[in-house]
Amino acid sequence: MRRFALITLIVLVAGAGWFGWHRFGPRPVAPPMAPEASQVDHILIEKSARRLTATLDGAIVMQADIALGFEPEGDKQQEGDGKTPLGLFKIDRRNPQSAYHLSLGIDYPQTEDIDHASLEGVDPGGDIFIHGQPNGVFGITLPGDWTAGCIAISNSEMARLWSLAPTGTTVEIRP
Repeated sequence: MRRFALITLIVLVAGAGWFGWHRFGPRPVAPPMAPEASQVDHILIEKSARRLTATLDGAIVMQADIALGFEPEGDKQQEGDGKTPLGLFKIDRRNPQSAYHLSLGIDYPQTEDIDHASLEGVDPGGDIFIHGQPNGVFGITLPGDWTAGCIAISNSEMARLWSLAPTGTTVEIRP
């Protein structure tokens, strides 16, 4: 019995160490930016189609299937509602050390979102990103709508989008 407990303890410690390393350990180096002539100028998120389309001067450069917030219908109203916001935004930050495989932040909430939430007496939320899969998840793309309001794509697609979409890129999110 004692031997079984010791083996169980060793397996649990090794598993926790492995998970901790992959979740909180050093991140891979972010891919370099693509040449300016091939960088995208517009990202369209179609929530109902679960599709991201990145374009340059109207020409499609890449498309990807997406996951949304856990309550994808409608516009984001407040922190914790699980909705992905609707509207026109810009990429305003890049995080290569994200808890997810790379992340591109969008400038939500905007003034009208803050004003509307203030009238309702709620927090509009924030930290909306386009990102890859959670760190520590390897070789799979999580199914369904699982984010807290962000837009998630596969890690390989995120690496490509990261290199194509500079800060300032327009992000349009449609129903």
